[in-house]
Amino acid sequence: MKQSVLYFLFLSAFLSWGQSPDPLVFLKDREGQQRWVDSVYSNFSLKEKVGQLFMPMVFSKQDSTHYNFTLDLIKKHKLGGLVFSLGGPVEQTQWLNSFQAASQTPLLIAMDAEWGVAMRLDSVSAFPWPMTLGAVKDTTLLRAIGERMGMQEKRLGIHYSFSPVLDINTNPKNPIIGNRSYGASAERVIRQASAVMKGHHQAGILTSGKHFPGHGDTAQDSHKTLPTVSFSAARIKEIEVEPFRQLIRNGLSSVMVAHLNVPSIAEEGLPSSLSKEIIQGLLKDELDFKGLVVTDALNMKGVSEYSKVENIDLTAFLAGHDILLISNNIPLGIQAIIKAYNEGVVSEERLAHSVKKILKAKYKVGLNKAQAIDTENLIEDLNTEQDELLNYQAMGKALTLLQNENELIPLKAVSNLGHIALGDASGKAFFEQLKRYESIQKIENVTPTNVLEQTSKIDTLIVSFHRSNATPWKASDFSKNDVKIISKLAEHKTVILDVFVKPYALAALEGIKGIDALLLSYQNSPIAQKLSADALFGSQTIEGTLPVNISKSFKEGAGLTIKSIYRLGVASPSELGFEEEKLKAVAQLAMTAIDSMMTPGMNILISRKGKVVYNKSFGYHTYKKEQLVKKSDLYDLASLTKILGTLPLVMQGMGQGKLTLETTIADLLPEWKESDKATITLKRMLSHQARLFPWIPFYKETLDSNGFPKKSMYKTKPSSRYSLPVTQSLFLNSKFEEEMYKQIRESKLLGPDESKYSDLPYYILKAYFENQTGKKFDQLVQERIFSPLGLKRISYNPLDHFSKKEIVPSEIDDYFRHSELHGYVHDMGAAMQNGVGGHAGLFGDVYSVAAIMQMYLQKGSYNGVELIQGSVIDTFNKAYFYDLGNRRGIGFDKPQLMGKHQSTCGCVSETSFGHSGYTGTYAWADPEKEIIIVILANRTYPKDDKTFSKNNIRTRIQEAVYESLIY
Repeated sequence: MKQSVLYFLFLSAFLSWGQSPDPLVFLKDREGQQRWVDSVYSNFSLKEKVGQLFMPMVFSKQDSTHYNFTLDLIKKHKLGGLVFSLGGPVEQTQWLNSFQAASQTPLLIAMDAEWGVAMRLDSVSAFPWPMTLGAVKDTTLLRAIGERMGMQEKRLGIHYSFSPVLDINTNPKNPIIGNRSYGASAERVIRQASAVMKGHHQAGILTSGKHFPGHGDTAQDSHKTLPTVSFSAARIKEIEVEPFRQLIRNGLSSVMVAHLNVPSIAEEGLPSSLSKEIIQGLLKDELDFKGLVVTDALNMKGVSEYSKVENIDLTAFLAGHDILLISNNIPLGIQAIIKAYNEGVVSEERLAHSVKKILKAKYKVGLNKAQAIDTENLIEDLNTEQDELLNYQAMGKALTLLQNENELIPLKAVSNLGHIALGDASGKAFFEQLKRYESIQKIENVTPTNVLEQTSKIDTLIVSFHRSNATPWKASDFSKNDVKIISKLAEHKTVILDVFVKPYALAALEGIKGIDALLLSYQNSPIAQKLSADALFGSQTIEGTLPVNISKSFKEGAGLTIKSIYRLGVASPSELGFEEEKLKAVAQLAMTAIDSMMTPGMNILISRKGKVVYNKSFGYHTYKKEQLVKKSDLYDLASLTKILGTLPLVMQGMGQGKLTLETTIADLLPEWKESDKATITLKRMLSHQARLFPWIPFYKETLDSNGFPKKSMYKTKPSSRYSLPVTQSLFLNSKFEEEMYKQIRESKLLGPDESKYSDLPYYILKAYFENQTGKKFDQLVQERIFSPLGLKRISYNPLDHFSKKEIVPSEIDDYFRHSELHGYVHDMGAAMQNGVGGHAGLFGDVYSVAAIMQMYLQKGSYNGVELIQGSVIDTFNKAYFYDLGNRRGIGFDKPQLMGKHQSTCGCVSETSFGHSGYTGTYAWADPEKEIIIVILANRTYPKDDKTFSKNNIRTRIQEAVYESLIY
């Protein structure tokens, strides 16, 4: 008995698994749905029942004649729904509210919105076309796009999207599908379309897969004629139908049936939309589809010119459709179906089957409690920062690199770089973005005969091809002259070709040799152009794959990957997920600090995902207000020196096996082996868990009783005995650095339970690296860190490399040097080491600081080099003494253990890291959000007033950044 029960349960589970779900059931309230459906249906007259089957098209851009005609249809013929087409959001919503108010039963509102409502409406930004999305590997992103499309539709009062397209586009000459398809394989179409469908469902929108049984391999447009699908029934069921089969299993709400001639399954010449074999036999019986079946538009010539039946609407209904879309004559269609009902051709059961499905769909989308749609803020609600972000992410992930000879991309320094734009549409955004990275010459009016002469002085050429982005049906092919120009250039120059049209245009390039790099950017939108330029210069990852087959050279699935960011790029805040209105709080905080005399000026940079989204300067170099702060100005970075200069050297040493976390001070400096600090490890030292004294005021013993430099220790002119400049006219005794190390070695250790933040480890590390390499520390940092990263505006002793006007003063020193510190390091200990400390001494601009933090986020890679092993960075970015109340990593500061506005705002991830500097500087990176925040200030000018720090300006700015995130 027990075995029989188990067998029964197994069999039931197996059978239910093999069946498709009913996608129209409202799972949260099945009984309520059924009661409402039965109640509404029972109160319908015959004409009202038949009227529910019809859905005409409405154009809100048209005049009152069209409006009144539609209103009259609704009132007289009790229509079930409407499909809105071209118009504007506000006008459409006003019409929709009026139509709903006039309808006794709420109308089911649909829209053909394959790339969002912008496919039909003005004043809304479009999402990428399906074929562009076909190149994207990230299905989570596609689902988010599908959900956002659904949210836009819901805001407009639309319940039903005639998407996704499930056609497998295997015919490059297809005039009507093309860019509307996700690709050339069933696998790709299923993967992409499923994600978009699920996103719509998450937003509460019905979906409709189309065009059944598959319109992808046709060379004719069913709007104009009846295309033939000549494959065998077995092939069609195995290939073309497979996306429908899989999405039906996953809950597809509806299927739209195409107008096709499919002689292997249906009668020759009979449109598939009128075929019982295709609709009842294949779709409903074989695929077990229980959702809504809707015709493609019945005014299309692929079906409207079929003359072998008395009434197209009636024939379509008898073939198995539930919704008759855009009938040529709705009154005549209703009359024909009523007549067939009265004559017994259409049974009550058949009519109830379709009408109740429509009512179930209406209940599922909430039409049992229909409300008018508010038009206030409608345009704003349809165009959010989230939309721009999703569009930006999708276009970036679609970019497909098909050729890259000698790893030309990403572009490094190019001496003579030129740009030629081909095609008949604008490439302005592309060229403007290219100019952000490199000096580039724009070459215009080229022809096949003059192109070599025009480019005679150019070594490397970026050739971009642009055609209209208005619709996916616009012409996208290269002209014969375009091909000749590319061919000539490829023969004689280094050529990078960037194509901003659908992939099929590439067929014209087959056989051209010498194109060094080929990037497919799919669409000619400003976002695509900007991202593509970023990709060429290495500030945008490239990971897309070709969604269709083009030729022998370009096959579906092709695509080279470039993952790491070569250099920081530029983007708008909204493109990377920030609400720009909220981000204004950053500027407000900066100006509050400046106006409150906390700091004369500031530079603030914010980046996300390798793109700088905010880079602004505030205030002046000093309160004299004689020189405005510029983005390129150099600030005294103070303790940021630790993580920007010294720590990378330590990490490199560990990666090379020269250092470990257990390396001791005695290992670093053997002469210290008798010191009480000999056994302190690198791990404890850089985690500030080594009991080392916080700092030693070396400078005090060099001052006289009045607090001025002793004449025995300093001279006003340099010499071999007095060679350490602490200011422009004060030179310290050359041997004093030895005294500093002696004092560190002999300094007392703190108590057993004490451990404080200390600068002393970085003095020790500086000595180690100089002893080990025989090079000066500043030279070492330049050679091993800044030069490989391509950074030119960060250094020790900036007056040796930069104009004084480019350097922000640090302080008016009235306790040691008694002068303005302008280009000389504020930190006294670093100043007494010739301006070069392991703990302080670096001056730099915001970009250089951000670049090094980006290198950390990218696990040690930047500028085309692997500077540090990623595993080593992970090792350092851990708090090893957390249980002792120590939040710090190895060298890195980490978020405070609890509370807000200490090391961070308290709103960053636990994996985030960074450091702050005494002069008002701050650098913080968050791997989880991929955010970098750099703040440079001279809050020590003119005096060391701590109000900037006490008011938590830096962490409050950080908080404002995080509060502006959309997600």
